[in-house]
Amino acid sequence: MGARTLPHDALAQPRAVGSKPRPGDKDHWRSKAWWPWARRGVSIVFFGAVLWLLAQYAQHIDWEEVLDSLKSTPTPALVIAALLAAASHLLYSCFDLIGKRYTKHNLPTLTVMTVTFVSYAFNLCIGSLVGGVGFRYRLYAQLGLKSGVITRIVSMSMLTNWLGYKLMAGIVFLLHPLVLPPSWHLGNHGMQWIGALLVCTSVAYIIACVKWGDHSWTIRGQEIYLPPWRMAVLQMTISCVNWSLMAGVIYVLLGERVHYADVLTVLLIGAIAGVIAHVPAGLGVFEFVFVALLSHVVSEAQLIGALLGYRAIYYLIPLALASVLYLAMEVRAKRQKLQRNST
Repeated sequence: MGARTLPHDALAQPRAVGSKPRPGDKDHWRSKAWWPWARRGVSIVFFGAVLWLLAQYAQHIDWEEVLDSLKSTPTPALVIAALLAAASHLLYSCFDLIGKRYTKHNLPTLTVMTVTFVSYAFNLCIGSLVGGVGFRYRLYAQLGLKSGVITRIVSMSMLTNWLGYKLMAGIVFLLHPLVLPPSWHLGNHGMQWIGALLVCTSVAYIIACVKWGDHSWTIRGQEIYLPPWRMAVLQMTISCVNWSLMAGVIYVLLGERVHYADVLTVLLIGAIAGVIAHVPAGLGVFEFVFVALLSHVVSEAQLIGALLGYRAIYYLIPLALASVLYLAMEVRAKRQKLQRNST
């Protein structure tokens, strides 16, 4: 394993070095013919179990009371929530601009932001593999970027999102640990220890970028590299602000009945729970986490009503706009292809 400085003209090149699987290595098992089927089977069983549990839980909810709570949301609160959601989506649309700066591709800024917005909206509703990754690869490829560059952009965007998540979670877990429901009979010291660990690893990442930014290491056939420290700080900053805006939407829709830090904490827990459950959009899982952790503060109906409003404002409305933009980009790409073929 060695470290070396990356030349600036090499930043846009793919970083992959092949390696043969060794017996006992996890890649050895992945090379087996039955592995994809086994993995798919486990995922289906787990997904089915999660859906069954959520369906059982949903039967005990008073949906009429939930709808009444949703309808009673004041118009000013809806407007503020919509503005916060718009600000969050606009900020997330800048994530790929970090990748643009890092890979030094020449696509226009507005084009990059449009691709990011579209992929993020679909990512929220149908999952990261198809939305966050698939849409980016398709749209960027149509715009002329090579697969290696696209991979770097996608990786940088995902890293940006989770770096901010880790730091934000660390701060709120450490400084404002969530008061758990009394029936749980659990303290929150464990959450504070987790928060301290997350903050320490975030600081360690920045220190590593200060010391070894623009260097790469080959580990088990894969080349790992760190961005410059200023870029790392930018990644964490915009991601933290984005997570804060997302929590702000729910906080406003709840009528400020719950402390903002508690809303942010539960949002962060719900986000990772949705990822682990592999349920598209974390549907049901996200709501279950909020009800489980905050129903001793706010009624179930008010929580679910606010979260339905959040789904509509943060997920569905942007998805409708993203669908129109995606179709427009597809039509434009086909026209350009026809023009190239006719010349």
